[in-house]
Amino acid sequence: MSTEGSKPELKEYADGWITERKGTGVPGFLKLAFPIIGAAVVIYLAVFTNGEIHHSTRGPLVQQLNAVTGTANGFMYVVGALIVTYLVILLAFLFKKPGHEE
Repeated sequence: MSTEGSKPELKEYADGWITERKGTGVPGFLKLAFPIIGAAVVIYLAVFTNGEIHHSTRGPLVQQLNAVTGTANGFMYVVGALIVTYLVILLAFLFKKPGHEE
């Protein structure tokens, strides 16, 4: 008796390290976790753009280093824009309807 007819079709990624049933969507906890993690990254970047300058022991040293070397605010804004762009693409992928898979 053949059991191949009852086997679900599996799709492999990364040379078989990851497998999933064809036609399955993104799990709900990942739809929730990805935006939360992304928002935490953007908030962290905004708070610590110039280092941990308000820390009780390291703060003065970080402020002195920033005074000598200067800040990289422009670069950090570019990194933040890249993160936001990635989040928009990720959210579009997460919440789109599953299409035809090959």
